[in-house]
Formats: sequence, structure tokens, C-alpha cells
Amino acid sequence: MNSIFHRTSIRRYTKQKVESEKIEKILRAAMAAPSAGNQQPWEFYVVTDEETVRRLSETSPYAGFTKDAPLIIVPCYRTREDQLRFKDYAEIDLSIATEHILLEADELGLGTTWCGIAPLQDRMDAVAAVLGTDVSLRPFAIVSVGYPAEEKKQQDRYDESRIHRI
Repeated sequence: MNSIFHRTSIRRYTKQKVESEKIEKILRAAMAAPSAGNQQPWEFYVVTDEETVRRLSETSPYAGFTKDAPLIIVPCYRTREDQLRFKDYAEIDLSIATEHILLEADELGLGTTWCGIAPLQDRMDAVAAVLGTDVSLRPFAIVSVGYPAEEKKQQDRYDESRIHRI
């Protein structure tokens, strides 16, 4: 899995649109993520509309860079009791699915950045308002996706001092 050691946060993109075949591969990777009790709590908003992208970029003080992304994916999770066996794990499930998005996009030559929204209620509400989501669907993150207009090398974050051997 070279993408684990290659992927970095890319915040500048070319204007080139992301092909629908690549979007499908990214979403297939996201939905291949494990989830608690196989509950698969996710739904995904795929945003290419420039006005909606701009509005999403204003929902968090850290999302401004997303305004020029050709594609935004907003992973969301269901909250209805009848749709979740393990509701307390929904955000964990979405974390794994979001990481799958980042890794598959890297495999496809695309850049991404994960902008956290959950668990901050004001940001989740702001994203929900832009997307018009049902109240039983909670936005988890804003993931910008596109062809990189910058090149970054991943840091080596391995730190032996954080490993405790018993």
C-alpha cells in the first residue's frame, strides 16, 4: 500500500475535472471500509457545482482552501436508531471510510485534504444547511479532491519512542 506512505494533504488543485470513473472508484473504496457490526452508516454527497463548493468552503474556518477544488465529497452518517446497530461507532466507521477515500484518490493520481467537521455541531449544521440533508443524516467531513497543483513529500512520522513493548 504505497499510498499510505505517499499520501499528503493537497490544498491546491488544477482546474481539471475528476472523471466519473475515478469518482466511482473512490466511492467504492469508501464503501469497502469495515464498520461496527457491518452497519455501513455512510452516505456520500458528491459536489461539483461551483457555487455549492464555494458555500461549503465557508462552513469552517479551516475549509477556505476547498473553494477551488473541482470535487468535494462529504461523507455523512445516518443517525436513525432503526438504521444503526452501534450508533456510538458511526463516526469511527466514517473515519475509516474517509481514509479509504484519501488512499484511493492517491492511487488514482489525485490529491485530497480531509477537513474535519464532526463532532463540532455548528460546523455539522452549517454543512447540512448547504447540502439540505435530512435531519437524520449528519455531515462528518469535507474532503476536497482534484488533480494536484502542488507537490508535497510525506513526512516520516515514525517515532520509536511512542512504541511500548511488553
